Amino acid sequence: MPQSFRFGIMYDCRHVPGGDMSMTDVYSATIEQSVLADQLGFDHVWFTEHHFLEDGYLPAFQPLAGAIAARTKNIRISNDIALLPLYHPVRLAEELAVLDHISNGRMEFGIGMGYVPKEFEAFGIPLPNRVSMTDEAIQILRLAWGDEPFSFSGKRYELSDINVYPKPVQPGGPPLWIAAMKEPGALRAARFGTNLLPQGRSDEVLDPWRDAVRADGRDPDDYRVGIIRSVYVTDDRDRDWPIIREAERFRMGVYSTFMAETPDDYGWGSDGGIPQNVIIGTAEEVVQQLREFIELYGITDLATSGLPPGIDPEFMAANLERLAADVIAHLK
Repeated sequence: MPQSFRFGIMYDCRHVPGGDMSMTDVYSATIEQSVLADQLGFDHVWFTEHHFLEDGYLPAFQPLAGAIAARTKNIRISNDIALLPLYHPVRLAEELAVLDHISNGRMEFGIGMGYVPKEFEAFGIPLPNRVSMTDEAIQILRLAWGDEPFSFSGKRYELSDINVYPKPVQPGGPPLWIAAMKEPGALRAARFGTNLLPQGRSDEVLDPWRDAVRADGRDPDDYRVGIIRSVYVTDDRDRDWPIIREAERFRMGVYSTFMAETPDDYGWGSDGGIPQNVIIGTAEEVVQQLREFIELYGITDLATSGLPPGIDPEFMAANLERLAADVIAHLK
């Protein structure tokens, strides 16, 4: 049966170098805002990951996830996404299990392969190895969260008689998501039976994923489909849009650089992609646009930017309050 809709927030924890907020301020505001989102009834908080950027782009989600888990009660915690090849899967399995206990079973985990060459070079990992490392790490995570000791023999990892403790609160471990920008990623999500984080063209990601799931005798409606798309409620667009536009341009600007550096072609900026541009308007306008978007693409989970770089935390807190009061209830 179709999954219920969930609305959450996303953090990349960036600041404008030389701006009013330090990184200490950003982390503090992120934790406090996550507490507010939990109190307002938001469903999840997601973290993104990149490395070696002057704006402080979040390089390590675990400490922040632990701090938020300890301060909240209901909101679920995940990634869109973590760069799986940069982690040893056994150590990651342990860390996620500990986080699952701190959160009392609220952890999920969003997986990406990564694509920025300098990140892999710095960690001493050959970029071409990331496909096999991702596939093997997913298998190891699931084995590590099982009830029995396990061994694993793969192209990248060799493990003998491992038994990871503590076991997660959630049987089988935190639910997994896999990000896909092209058909191979979509087929990976189908093959491993995970939830999906699609980007790019629907006919290159969503359609192949659904076809592959059905071909395996399963129902795509049994899985969740999530995306990041910033949403703002305003009664004065002329006043608020310039503030939001500047922050979104800063936030998104880094990805053009990344895409220019990667040897892969993800069709960044091409026509026909699943929309991820800002939704802004009155509560009624926002609800209408979101309903159409959710229905058209089968979205079950959406995360709006919680604290874009350069925007006052009070401005964003007010937006969360408007979303909770005037939008989210109309989408469920």
